[in-house]
Amino acid sequence: MRLDTGQHMRMDQRMKLDPRMIQSMEILQMPMPALEERIEQELASNPTLELAQGGEDPSDLRAEREQARRDDREGERPLVVENDQDGKHSADDFERLSNLSEQYGEAWDANTSEGSSAFARQRVASTAGDRDAKQDAMANTQARTASLYDQLIAQWHLTDAPEDMLTLGDVLIGQIDADGYLRASDDELLQEAPEDTTPEALARAIDLLQHRLEPPGLAARDLRDCLLLQIDAKQDEEPTLDLSVQRELVSSHLKDIEQNRYPKIAKALSMEIDAIKQAVLHLRQFHPHPGRLLASDEVRSITPDAVIEYDDENDVYTAKLTNGMLPPLTISREYQDLAKDKNEDKKTRDFVMKNLSSAKWLIEAIQQRNNTLLRVIGVVVQAQRDYFDQGAQALRPLPMTQVADQLGVHVATVSRAVSEKYLQTPRGILPLRMFFSGGTESEDGEQVAWGAIQAKLQQIVDEEDKTKPMTDDQLVDALKQQGIEIARRTVAKYRKVQNIPPARQRREY
Repeated sequence: MRLDTGQHMRMDQRMKLDPRMIQSMEILQMPMPALEERIEQELASNPTLELAQGGEDPSDLRAEREQARRDDREGERPLVVENDQDGKHSADDFERLSNLSEQYGEAWDANTSEGSSAFARQRVASTAGDRDAKQDAMANTQARTASLYDQLIAQWHLTDAPEDMLTLGDVLIGQIDADGYLRASDDELLQEAPEDTTPEALARAIDLLQHRLEPPGLAARDLRDCLLLQIDAKQDEEPTLDLSVQRELVSSHLKDIEQNRYPKIAKALSMEIDAIKQAVLHLRQFHPHPGRLLASDEVRSITPDAVIEYDDENDVYTAKLTNGMLPPLTISREYQDLAKDKNEDKKTRDFVMKNLSSAKWLIEAIQQRNNTLLRVIGVVVQAQRDYFDQGAQALRPLPMTQVADQLGVHVATVSRAVSEKYLQTPRGILPLRMFFSGGTESEDGEQVAWGAIQAKLQQIVDEEDKTKPMTDDQLVDALKQQGIEIARRTVAKYRKVQNIPPARQRREY
């Protein structure tokens, strides 16, 4: 492989996002536990941000911050030892001096001669630079594992993909499952993609994802595709390595390997069975589920971001966010006054102003997140009324592009808003993304979501005669009798998605 370096000039148009806008999108994308963690970190690091009156800080940060303010006020009192009425030194003053010396150590001794105002400024500066044991402990705490979606989005935006592919790639990444596969059909993906997306653009975006994301094999359409992508990547790393047999096994004999038909493979390839076994053994270096290499399988508790309730009186479903779990935030009045105090030195005021700006932005970003999320959920509640009344078989198609057009926002905003969000509904706690899918039209002209078709398929299988279970062709006919006409390969795919075994494995004797 030859590598060359050179200088080139080119003209193109690129959209560069302001750091605040990027952080605002991150806040929108965060599920409730991650947002709680972000707020706690900001409360610990930003002295100008505090809890509103009546708020409770679960990590006792409020008590610590109030104590810190009392310490500051203590330092601002005249530090002199006065005589009491009997002409003796006040024991309270000696005790106060002793407490300050013990609490601040060398910092107190170094600043005693500079007066209380200088000491107060040193306290503000220490917040910006000095190390704090409790903050160090928080920094050393294991961070929440980023989701597969978060990691892939971060990777995707670090690539040199063309600008017109970035948004489409964002949508496609939202369709990648936990195993790292892009299992949806092209028709389903086109329904989720921006309206002017062509099949050629879709194929190009998928190809870019498959060759830009790490580890190799991500965004594959099936196991064969996944293993071939990994074989190609391995070949690029080691050009002298001969993987032709492994490529042929994956391309043409994957099913035979699964069924242990080694004699058939050996005959087809004119090879010894031992050589076939050795080649299959080498295939084990490739991972069939590359997505699980990035996202852990640890079980996480689910905190609903919103609650859907039925209003009997008005016969409507209403949505409300579970913001009660978030601490109410406000900006410190003391630090606002300090920023306006022209008697303070410029360095102190600049530090306070920077933190005030950060605190204000966080509060506004959270408010914007809540507003966007509530609007998206409102559309879902309105569009999926039949689902809440009747169940999964009444789920309707609801592409993200349709919701984006209705709300007047970008489709990527909707995708981020629904990422890792959960709803507490009368039918249980459900992922918000579940309500967004394409669909097809039944014989009577009714729109039916893919999720509803899967539910109907499950019902047919549950009610079949287990002594004579239906084949995939018979399942196609059964769905057609209910007004739903789909291909046999689609039935086979949905059966696998729902972990429904083939007919021969469902048979009961």
